[in-house]
Amino acid sequence: MSTTESQQITPELRQWIVDQAQAGHTAESVLKAMMASGWSEDVAVEAMESTLRGHLETRAVAAGLPPAVPVPDPRLDESPLYLDGGDRRVHVLQAIFNPRVVVFGNLLSDEECEQLIELARPRLARSLTVATKTGGEEVNADRTSNGMFFQRGENELVQRIERRLARLVNWPEENGEGLQILQYGPGAEYKPHYDYFDPAEPGTPTILRRGGQRVGTVVMYLGEPTKGGGTVFPDVHLEVAPKRGNAVFFSYDRAHPSTRTLHGGAPVLEGEKWIATKWLRERRFE
Repeated sequence: MSTTESQQITPELRQWIVDQAQAGHTAESVLKAMMASGWSEDVAVEAMESTLRGHLETRAVAAGLPPAVPVPDPRLDESPLYLDGGDRRVHVLQAIFNPRVVVFGNLLSDEECEQLIELARPRLARSLTVATKTGGEEVNADRTSNGMFFQRGENELVQRIERRLARLVNWPEENGEGLQILQYGPGAEYKPHYDYFDPAEPGTPTILRRGGQRVGTVVMYLGEPTKGGGTVFPDVHLEVAPKRGNAVFFSYDRAHPSTRTLHGGAPVLEGEKWIATKWLRERRFE
């Protein structure tokens, strides 16, 4: 392998990187070999990341997986302790890259949590789920909560939170579904599920007309149960505690279990849990 004056990422270089990965060499060793041959670190890193990402995507599609799509993602390249939410400094408490899960602290104030609960309380009804067989909605025995939806931008409070979320996860406000508020009493839960719409279901094409696939979720904790009620990710043995004002964000770049975004709301064992959920679509949600 040799370098050129312009440090161009050539097809030959990309093939060499793929060959090294298939031979079992670590990313660190491949990077060192490139730099020892004269490649600048920035170019070497970019070449490795883009090449391996493309290679994995090609293999995934060849194996029958849906193509990956762009997803919302907080700017965590430099491992910041805090992110600027525009009107609020939000804490970064935990980050996982596969699956992409970020736990935020201080995303909502106590006053915002209370206001959302009080505005939602008179409008609560048994929670429904999207019926992917028909494109409508239905009662689901796996989801034993009460809930309601705010329209996007329905009031000043909702507008403020939607602006904050859009800034935090780098995704357009108009791509978000309406904010959903959920109440879980003792024994209530939401069994593990995926948030994307199953491409194999007959009602999915109808659902996708409103904004494409779901590609990200933000679950914000408004009221803490005394015991239980965490957000669980069984594939990675992760449980996020439902602490008031905090939130968990996760994204999924293809409608497939390979994203490892299986998640659920564990049963509330004592007390009451309130959450606000924001689902993010590929395109403007109508």
